[in-house]
Amino acid sequence: MKSKKDIIKLLAIHKNDVGSTEVQIGILSEKIKYLSNHFKKFKKDKHSTMGLTKSVNLRKKLLQYLSKKNPKAYTDIIKKLNLRK
Repeated sequence: MKSKKDIIKLLAIHKNDVGSTEVQIGILSEKIKYLSNHFKKFKKDKHSTMGLTKSVNLRKKLLQYLSKKNPKAYTDIIKKLNLRK
């Protein structure tokens, strides 16, 4: 799992950027990868399933927002994070 600092460095727009849409999408993507691996061991963990669902839905909304507001940044982040769209 990548550290939060590495994700922020990779996706930050400017030097002090820690909360832009791109950074939030990157952090959520790492959280989703971690939880997906977690479920390979613990299949009956229902509370974490809810957290995964919320994270996926939030990332989906942020991606929709970014695609409307800045299509170029949207395509860049899809390529950097290797997401399907």
